[in-house]
Amino acid sequence: MDLRHLRTFVAVAELGTVSKAALQLRTAQPALSRQINDLERELGLTLFDRIGRRLFLTGAGEQLLGSCRSLLGSVNALGEQAQLLRHGNTGVLKVAASPVQVETVFSTFLHQYAKRYPGVQVQLIEAIGANTLTMIERGEIHLGVSLLQSLQPDDRHFGIYPVPPVELMAACHPSFPLQSGATIDISRLAAHPLLLLDSGFIVRKTFDTVCRLERLKLNILFESRAPHNLLAFAEAGLGVAVIPSVVQTHRYGLRLARITHERQPLREPLAVVWDKRRELPPYVREFCVTLAEHMRQIASVTRQSIAKPSGANKARRPVRLRAKR
Repeated sequence: MDLRHLRTFVAVAELGTVSKAALQLRTAQPALSRQINDLERELGLTLFDRIGRRLFLTGAGEQLLGSCRSLLGSVNALGEQAQLLRHGNTGVLKVAASPVQVETVFSTFLHQYAKRYPGVQVQLIEAIGANTLTMIERGEIHLGVSLLQSLQPDDRHFGIYPVPPVELMAACHPSFPLQSGATIDISRLAAHPLLLLDSGFIVRKTFDTVCRLERLKLNILFESRAPHNLLAFAEAGLGVAVIPSVVQTHRYGLRLARITHERQPLREPLAVVWDKRRELPPYVREFCVTLAEHMRQIASVTRQSIAKPSGANKARRPVRLRAKR
């Protein structure tokens, strides 16, 4: 069924004459008359009664008019939606990120992005490491925020947009006997009670790898999958928490220091990753750019926190554990 025929039918029905409809549609009258005849022949119905110079809807024509208007309205809406999609203003964007990134980065980022792209619905999914890459390959998500260590050398079909790297930070109570300064070498951490993320985190694997290279014997007090458990223990003075730099620490009274090795910060490159073999919505690039800028702002806040203990209130007194008699 030709949509032009339906538009002609609706115009003639509303205006009453072919001549008026021809002016509105900017089409010659004979062409419109042929279109009406073709539509009637296709439907097997008489749509108009011709009385003098005017056309009046038949009973069948009146019943079809509403359906035709609805159909043409849907077609117009489809065209408008396609135009918005071409300009990158609307659609669905599926993104995977680690639980830590969800809490510390996306909890404060999504509303900022929504202000710029109110027509884009971001669907956030928790995933880490190889799981993120698998979801991208399967087409289950558009983007994944992943440490580049997760990528294999032959994964050339993945596109990447770098964002600020994840650094390893040491967090402790201000009164804890940890070397002062904005940085601390990993060799000076080993003897202290350590509060570590469990071995499933890539940043933990990086920490362990460097310790093995340096043949350091670690004094591990506590391991957890929840970074804030480590921060709570550190605030209580129980040890030194080793955390990624994206973790928010402003709610705690802590002193922060970058962990270094051979005078270089311990860090892991981080990027937004996608499958280059698939066509992505045009608003994806702006999402990557805006996310990278937001993460740089978070990194800036972290750098400011290194200069002084974080937390709006004074640091709590550390807990002193006493051995049972």
